[in-house]
Amino acid sequence: QVHLEESGGGSVQAGGSLRLSCTSSGDISSSKCIAWFRQAPGEERKGVANIDLGDGRSWNVDAGRFTISQDENVVYLRMNILKPEDTAMYYCAASRFPCVLAGLGTLDYKSWGQGTQVTVSS
Repeated sequence: QVHLEESGGGSVQAGGSLRLSCTSSGDISSSKCIAWFRQAPGEERKGVANIDLGDGRSWNVDAGRFTISQDENVVYLRMNILKPEDTAMYYCAASRFPCVLAGLGTLDYKSWGQGTQVTVSS
């Protein structure tokens, strides 16, 4: 399996920006889709964005503020105009299925990073 490690989280004021990084190592060739998820305390883990490593196509839940991109073995999540409701632990995950099949549910993602905390104050 691929090993994933997130970085770039932190505490920002509402309206600020962060860029999260997901660095892959190990069996990188097994991954066809990388996705970002987030989970606030007491809530379900929810998909934020994914990017297909084969064709570069991507999808995200808030295209007006969030952008997912990939450069070599790093997948980024750029988050602009952050809101307090964006506060969560952010995880990246890898799927052996292409994104069109993996989607943004957790079921088909078998490799996960440890998470990076994002806190947005009002």
